Amino acid sequence: MTTEPWAGVRERALGLGWLADPLTEAELADLEAQAGVRLPEEYRDFLLRVGAGGTGPQYGVFPARRAEGGQWRWDGDGGHMTVLDRLAEPFPVRGPDPEVPAALEAERPEEEDFEDIEDFDAAWEAWDERTAGLLWTEDRTVGAICLCHVGCAERRWLVVSGPERGRIWADARCDDVDLEPLRGPDGEPLTFASWYLSWLDEASREVVGGTA
Repeated sequence: MTTEPWAGVRERALGLGWLADPLTEAELADLEAQAGVRLPEEYRDFLLRVGAGGTGPQYGVFPARRAEGGQWRWDGDGGHMTVLDRLAEPFPVRGPDPEVPAALEAERPEEEDFEDIEDFDAAWEAWDERTAGLLWTEDRTVGAICLCHVGCAERRWLVVSGPERGRIWADARCDDVDLEPLRGPDGEPLTFASWYLSWLDEASREVVGGTA
């Protein structure tokens, strides 16, 4: 993809909030060297032309930053979930069989079923550990960057490796459901550019409407 879709985007986004400075070519090369993979073109162009992160959909795009030790990370509520040295591994398109989380949810302990609160707490901890082992494993999100927090522990991921490379996935595991592709109004999967630019257009319209 050319850089043309990002022309003027930094200026428009700055009118809506804060943006980190764009990465330099050297910084991006260092980030990709540590990740062991070339990032999707739309996101690369964003990092170089618009900013390393900041204002954007929901609570904004997590900024990519280099820590004091030299390692790159994504700052934000969930940014730590990105495993830098596993970004080159293909993102798993399929998670657990949908019937497995459903069956596990049916086994959720209910406090009223227990006479002793300590027994309930023990049962809940055991159940919660099984749930975490099913959905909240590092293996479920290899090959993807946790890019945005939506609220109530729901997040958005950008896939960087595998067949879904370049697309945004919704993460509502807080509601005990697996990750799934994020789609636009037309039902098509959203890429990084379509996700960000759709937000920018809508946010800009809201600002104009609010000041009219």
